[in-house]
Amino acid sequence: MTEHDKEDSVVGSVMEKISEKIYGHNSTSDVDSDHGKSKSDSDSLKSRIYHLFGREKPVHEVFGGGKPADIFLWRNKKISAGVLGGATAIWVLFELLEYHVLTLVCHILILALVILFLWSNASTFINKSPPRIPEVHIPEEPVLQIAASLRIEINRAFAVLRDIASGRDLKKFLAVIAGLSVLSIVGSCCNFLTLFYIALVLLLTVPVFYEKYEDQVDAFAKKAMIEIKKQYAVFDAKVLSKIPRGILKGKKKD
Repeated sequence: MTEHDKEDSVVGSVMEKISEKIYGHNSTSDVDSDHGKSKSDSDSLKSRIYHLFGREKPVHEVFGGGKPADIFLWRNKKISAGVLGGATAIWVLFELLEYHVLTLVCHILILALVILFLWSNASTFINKSPPRIPEVHIPEEPVLQIAASLRIEINRAFAVLRDIASGRDLKKFLAVIAGLSVLSIVGSCCNFLTLFYIALVLLLTVPVFYEKYEDQVDAFAKKAMIEIKKQYAVFDAKVLSKIPRGILKGKKKD
């Protein structure tokens, strides 16, 4: 092989390597751009997916993201099962067996005081150490935090009730009246303890069920909301739109 042929072969191999680098880089950049587009499209698609009650955060964050959320969503199955079992035992004790709260508290205190008193006095005769009774103090800071949170929520509820009573939002007014009517019917059928127990059972079952079957529930809720909006539009056209509002508007202008 001549020197000229060797130079041609070397030049050809160098050109091939350069072209591979150029086209290879372009192909990888095209793949990356396509991947970025597909990722952005998937993100936009996820943002357009309907969620129940307009939820934008995960279910765990909706419940605060702390220990209460872990209990409601059964992240810690032992604690969740303990809460459900304890609530069930209390409901059976007071509702089915018709045990009274004051009687139960008095019986527990009597039993505890008798055991501790006998143990403290018998420890000198049996050569054993007396029981260590801990000093119980309620800290001030958690009580103030709970009171402040309750105050904020109560003021918010009063503001919502005032806004509804002022007649600004007819839809919200009808929704609150319907909710209170259903609550009064439920309250007439069962007492507060049963109602509290039902609410706790729902909190320990419905959120974890929704988290597990989120896509199916959201799809069903979307169809239901579309149907409800259609029925509300019909009700608005036939009933609500015929309610005279000229007098109220005239008073507001004056």
